[in-house]
Amino acid sequence: MFSKALAPFAPLPLIVRDAGGLRLAEDAAAAGEARPFGRLTAFHGQMGMFVRALAYMLSHGADGIRQASEDAVLNANYVRVRLHDALSQPFNTRPCMHEVLFDDRFLKGTGVSTLDFAKALIDEGFHPMTVYFPLVVSGAMLIEPTESESKQSLDQFTAAIRGLAEAVKAGDAERFTAAPRFAPRSRLDETRAAREPVLRYGKSG
Repeated sequence: MFSKALAPFAPLPLIVRDAGGLRLAEDAAAAGEARPFGRLTAFHGQMGMFVRALAYMLSHGADGIRQASEDAVLNANYVRVRLHDALSQPFNTRPCMHEVLFDDRFLKGTGVSTLDFAKALIDEGFHPMTVYFPLVVSGAMLIEPTESESKQSLDQFTAAIRGLAEAVKAGDAERFTAAPRFAPRSRLDETRAAREPVLRYGKSG
């Protein structure tokens, strides 16, 4: 959806309304009074993301972008320090950049996998971290707090993870293997979904 000011410059193809109704304009000559800047192709990526990124950079300016970057690094290191004794890190405990990486060594012998741990985080009200990436780390858990996260939100997040780590070490495996229990959808068969994707919606029953 474009604003009235931007609409005339929307990329091709676009919908044009004229006396004959609505039609698809494939080139500038067919665009009527519009002045499209050209055709957008897959090579150019996702237009909406480019606009958001540019708007973000212009609204912050050089100093603001630097501050946002520093805040993102600070937040990641805050998470690292808060969780270093609860989880396990694959390489070292020195300061990280904008994301902190943990592995699954703290889960060994518990019967709980990285995926189980991530699903249990949903029951705590948080979107799970990136799991199993990077591939060079066993059971990777990659946490990337953004610059917009407050100390309060990071404290709540890390407290939830510490609580889960304590529960898994105490032997409460069922809490994890059955998770998520409180989400609208329970555990999905992700392997089957990847191998047998259903690409068309149809009402059941």
